[in-house]
Amino acid sequence: MTDFTSAFAPASIGNLAVGFDMLGLALTGVGDRVVARKTDGTAVTIAEVRGLDGEIHPYLSTDPKGNTASIAAQALLSDHGGSFGIELEVHKGVPLQSGMGSSAASAVAAVVAVNGLLDTPLPVEALLPYALEGEKYASGGLHADNVAPSLLGGLILCPQVLLPEVVRLPAPNGVKAVLLHPDLQVNTAHARRQLAKSYSMQQWLEQQGLLAGFVAACAASDIDLIRNTLRDVIVEPQRSAAVPCFDAVTEAARRSGALGCSLSGSGPSIFALCVENDARNIASAMEHACRVQGIDCQSWVCPMNAPGAHIEG
Repeated sequence: MTDFTSAFAPASIGNLAVGFDMLGLALTGVGDRVVARKTDGTAVTIAEVRGLDGEIHPYLSTDPKGNTASIAAQALLSDHGGSFGIELEVHKGVPLQSGMGSSAASAVAAVVAVNGLLDTPLPVEALLPYALEGEKYASGGLHADNVAPSLLGGLILCPQVLLPEVVRLPAPNGVKAVLLHPDLQVNTAHARRQLAKSYSMQQWLEQQGLLAGFVAACAASDIDLIRNTLRDVIVEPQRSAAVPCFDAVTEAARRSGALGCSLSGSGPSIFALCVENDARNIASAMEHACRVQGIDCQSWVCPMNAPGAHIEG
């Protein structure tokens, strides 16, 4: 029986424009890694948190009550652990406040790593409620649009009313996601507090129609319907002004053939969905538009069926 595991959890795109708090997509090429070791006792501790540069992270806490990884791990261990504790090492690969599910990736990687140390590991789907405990600490709400795709991979429909059940949606054939991360930060909890508390029936009906149409479009791999439904009429207009390169980047993406383009989560990251053959050109156009605004950036091109979290080695 092993006393040591390492797990990787990918970053994710939350909301996907049409599905505020209800749709999420796993990414490839970027994520968090958590190493878990058995210790004496029954508590979860954090040995260290390292940042993108490999150095000790200057901001994230090693207090087990103040880190999404340890909060999620402790929830799992309290319900299913044995006569041992856990020490975690958190290696951040997702930038903080990036709109890429940074807090979710840490929570997911932690529960997957700890699950690998249990005498009877749980099915991966059963880990969702525990990862959500960590995410809830960071964002102040119960929403799974980053946690669920990071854990399970692919395109996930996860409205709060169904939790802990989620729905894996079919990935549309021939479509890829481009994610651009500008070198900016947006605090998710603050961004949520700034949203309007009520909306008109017309707005609600329009957004619900777009969500339903987008889900149907993915199931049918209907490119034209994806193009006609991938937009946000409620949340994006309230948040886009906080990202100074938003207009330039989305215009560049659409000019280059994107099916749709919007904020990833609360931003500042911006995603586009596109036909596979256009993906690299769209990524380059988005990067160029961002840098013209004087903002450094990086981008990733990802499939719509990217894998979720997993034990390494």
